[in-house]
Amino acid sequence: MKFKVQGLRSKVFLFFLILTIHSSLLTVSFAAHPLITDDTGTQGKGNFQLEINGETGYEKEKVDGMTIKETSSELAATVSYGVLDNIDVVVGLPYQWNKAREDSEVVSDESGISDISLEVKWRFYEADGLSLALKPGLSLPTGKEDKGLGNGRVSYGLTFITTKEAELWAFHLNLAFAHNDYKLEDDRDANRKDVWHASLALEVEVIKDLKLVANIGIEKNPDKSLSTDPAFILGGLIYSVSENFDIDFGVKFGLNKPETDQTLLAGAAFRF
Repeated sequence: MKFKVQGLRSKVFLFFLILTIHSSLLTVSFAAHPLITDDTGTQGKGNFQLEINGETGYEKEKVDGMTIKETSSELAATVSYGVLDNIDVVVGLPYQWNKAREDSEVVSDESGISDISLEVKWRFYEADGLSLALKPGLSLPTGKEDKGLGNGRVSYGLTFITTKEAELWAFHLNLAFAHNDYKLEDDRDANRKDVWHASLALEVEVIKDLKLVANIGIEKNPDKSLSTDPAFILGGLIYSVSENFDIDFGVKFGLNKPETDQTLLAGAAFRF
């Protein structure tokens, strides 16, 4: 599909199409939600974890003197299964809602299933509170690319994960690379195929069963026309209702213009 950018309305549509594609790129999956940064923890052989996570983001931009606003929401179900004590298989199914307004007029309103993710987490080293893991992954083209809900082709990535744990706190570091292929020619022309991600997270148990979490990160901007890479900072809480049931809440803020201004995150994890 080809289209020419003619006038403000076409520029607005292109701007939000790129933003929506950016939100559906292959990225690291959420381990201890609401953190973006994954940890090296696995479920243990024969054990399952089901995560139900939701988020809603708000973005505001000025384009040719016109105020452009976008709201984007996602509800995702993620299932992890312990193949071995140190190896998990992880499947994620996201559903997205995206709406864009030009001043008060709605110019884009799309929703649907996004690209399904399939990952394997392998913790290959563990000693003295330090552990290392690798997590290769695939993104399957189940979302409609022409609606900005997916890439249209299989994409892949690899994340290197480091976790350092002490009695009441833990640090997590992620270094990731993703290769995103696109079916539509306009998407190939507008977006970089290869992007990287780096992030650092902290967990602190402030009282029994309640953790305070913080996260900061940056990744390569997939938009070829932009040189500034989006960066974020996040804060939140994780409360363990029981040994096998957690709930969480967080707020993520953009540190620069390319990152979404503000995102609210909430979720629950069930282990069995």
